[in-house]
Amino acid sequence: MPLHLSFHGAAECVTGSCMRLRGAGFDVLIDCGMFQGPKTLKALNYDPFPFDAAGIDAVLLTHAHIDHSGLLPKLWKAGFRGRIFATAPARDLCRVMLADAGDIQEHEVRQLNRRNAQRGLDLVEPIYTTGDAAQTMELFQRIKLEELVEIAPGLQARWWSAGHMLGAASIEVLAAGDGDPVRLLFSGDLGPADEDYLAAPKGPAGVDHLILESTYGDRVRPTPTTSERRRRLAEELEAAHAAGGPLLVPVFAVGRAQEVLLDLLAVMAEGSAPAGEIFLDSPLAIEATDVFLQRGWNSDTGENPYLPLRHADHLRFLLRPDESDRLEKLGDWHIILAGSGMCDAGRIRRHLKRLLWRRQTTVLLAGYQAKGTLGRLLQDGASEVRIQGAAVRVNARIRTLDVYSGHADAEGLAAWAAERRPVAGQVFLNHGEPEALSALQERLAAAGFARDHIRIPVVDQGFALTRDTVLEQNAGSARIAPGRAAREDWHNARAAFLVQLNETLQAAASDEAREKLLEDLQGRLTI
Repeated sequence: MPLHLSFHGAAECVTGSCMRLRGAGFDVLIDCGMFQGPKTLKALNYDPFPFDAAGIDAVLLTHAHIDHSGLLPKLWKAGFRGRIFATAPARDLCRVMLADAGDIQEHEVRQLNRRNAQRGLDLVEPIYTTGDAAQTMELFQRIKLEELVEIAPGLQARWWSAGHMLGAASIEVLAAGDGDPVRLLFSGDLGPADEDYLAAPKGPAGVDHLILESTYGDRVRPTPTTSERRRRLAEELEAAHAAGGPLLVPVFAVGRAQEVLLDLLAVMAEGSAPAGEIFLDSPLAIEATDVFLQRGWNSDTGENPYLPLRHADHLRFLLRPDESDRLEKLGDWHIILAGSGMCDAGRIRRHLKRLLWRRQTTVLLAGYQAKGTLGRLLQDGASEVRIQGAAVRVNARIRTLDVYSGHADAEGLAAWAAERRPVAGQVFLNHGEPEALSALQERLAAAGFARDHIRIPVVDQGFALTRDTVLEQNAGSARIAPGRAAREDWHNARAAFLVQLNETLQAAASDEAREKLLEDLQGRLTI
């Protein structure tokens, strides 16, 4: 049986990472992540897998972020009973993240079903529950970095530190094929080479095929020093304080929340920013912080940089919903960190809903905002957004601080790829939006990689592999059309249209003009 690699997520987009590798004696997944972003893309989370879950032998997990691990309980629910191989920190973080994801789905489905019942619509079920997440955790098997692990007959793997977040790894795979074993390297998500808190990305040289993430493939970001990063954060705090309202920071609960907290505490302690209460309003981030305190040892520095979070002045952890509700009564200067980082779920939406209309409020975006997410709409200057079905005017100050990314930029990605040479076969670019993928393809070609050996797969596309050749397979019944994975969909267009309609109606000269406009629109509502 020839070796076969297929891409079932994070193809032409940055979420839903899932690759399938098949050969004689094995059928495994690398990651099994949840789709985020436009509703059309998120709908794939509810669709059946494009493979038989019960036939998968194992999952090789690069790291715990939900776009890489978030559908593991769905895989279990669909019949998977193999092993999930992961680093110890990734396993411990998945324990809290998957349970949290199941709880969110149960809660949101209860709310949706109440609305559906009122509207006479069909009821829905959550993708999975907290119980499914607990069952999934029984399948995890811990691995050690840089140790070769027997996965299945004809398949071995080795995990290498990738930076990016606690427990993240690139995965080297040795797979039996028609001829000699094929050596593949899946980058996972790569961090910058000079991160403060994590060991630098590593990996082997001389692979046959390289699968490379491309999140920031079109961006070169100056890497600030620790002092420069904290200086810029302090400036944002000063401006937010001067605006007279609270500061909201949407954060990814695992990694970004802990890093931002460390810097907030540091700038307040040194007096370069106004001191105030800091509220971490995310049960997931609070539980994840415990994992960072236990597992955050950095082999490069010989210390755990997260220890200052154990006992910190000004820092308050909010676990219960009623504690979060009480923030509405605060009038003094304060800072709220809440998930999710792209504003698409979690408690941050409730805070945005009540505070976005206030000119005194500042929203500080400190992470990547995928197309179609609420965070991206705010970043792109939307004057009005819809949150939980309600239209909300955006009068708040929207700021972006692009110094906390856990991803390597275009130069970092190209440099890491160059260190993996020689690459006998292909470089597959995934986990990037179209502009980033194309830009990184050009950058790699300019750096000496053969242009015709750099491929950009689409969702559900497969390839037959030998050590140095690739035969492209028909994508078959792809679940989403090529080029559409990262586009804003009709749901986004509808929301934008409703905002424009409301503004136009309000600006109309008379009620007669408003009625005429609505009559004209109603007359066009034919398919």
